[in-house]
Amino acid sequence: MSATLPERMTAIAIREPGGPEVLVPVMVPRPEPGPGEVLIRVAAAGVNRPDVLQRLGRYPPPPGASELPGLEVAGVVAAVGPDVARFRPGDAVCALLAGGGYADYACAPEPQVLPLPRGLSFVEGAALPETFFTVWHNVFERGRLAAGESFLVHGGASGIGTTAIQLARAFGARVFATVGTAAKKEACERLGAERVILYREEDFVRVVKEATQGRGVDVILDMVGGDYVPRNLEALAVEGRLVQIAWLGGSRIAADFARLMFKRLWWTGSTLRARSVADKGRIAQALEKRVWPRIERGEVRPVIFRTLPLEQAAEAHRLMEADVHIGKLVLTTAFGRDHPRP
Repeated sequence: MSATLPERMTAIAIREPGGPEVLVPVMVPRPEPGPGEVLIRVAAAGVNRPDVLQRLGRYPPPPGASELPGLEVAGVVAAVGPDVARFRPGDAVCALLAGGGYADYACAPEPQVLPLPRGLSFVEGAALPETFFTVWHNVFERGRLAAGESFLVHGGASGIGTTAIQLARAFGARVFATVGTAAKKEACERLGAERVILYREEDFVRVVKEATQGRGVDVILDMVGGDYVPRNLEALAVEGRLVQIAWLGGSRIAADFARLMFKRLWWTGSTLRARSVADKGRIAQALEKRVWPRIERGEVRPVIFRTLPLEQAAEAHRLMEADVHIGKLVLTTAFGRDHPRP
């Protein structure tokens, strides 16, 4: 470990379960990388809905993970632990974490670390891992979305939604999305959604059925649950796939599941945080091979709504919960504000 690295660092801790005000800046010991781990000097950290759930006490970190919030970062490799083969100090990277991203330094297992795509800032890089890992695995691996098929994403203006719209379009699918406001509708249309549905004014089942000549869509990515589930089953085509990644509308539901049988539907879902390092590493390899070149060519870019200093994490959570954002909220450290790009 280099003697020039500080022994302590600024981080954001959760004082107790509660509202955004429980996120407080603290001074804590800097983590040290263990075997197979990379220590990253954090320039920027993405803010995600699971961070809010953790703050509320509803989504504890998995055993052995940092208690600090933050599931994705971008920055510069500061040091490496034993058995790290690929990365060296000074490399510009982004990484998926199980926790600890709201800090000046964070450790990540090497398989979950990726080179920062060429041409991206650290803020853009910090907006990649959580949403791109989630969308790639759920839409393309579990949902098996293929070129020429049709795809519906709920919450199209979220970080997940803006990522899903772009990737589905880039890989040749027809894209539909639901949103809550006209501003979000316009943003999703600019990203390539063929038809964006204002869910307070329109019935998404009717709209997608009309747009597909009654057939329905092939894949739906849903983070709402609740009363959306029976409507999703109705909106799917024969042999369609429903992929569940959250339950913002509730996980206890009543539905006529005969549709699963008659339409030969698939209903699957997953979580990411508790998955093994090997699982996450496999997804990382697929992203670097299939998606990173598209990012570097400018075909897909993370959508950044706002950046805030790390010390204003509470305000970032207030914005997240107000649900006014389009794309990602990102926190920047002092290092990241001084060094916005590699």
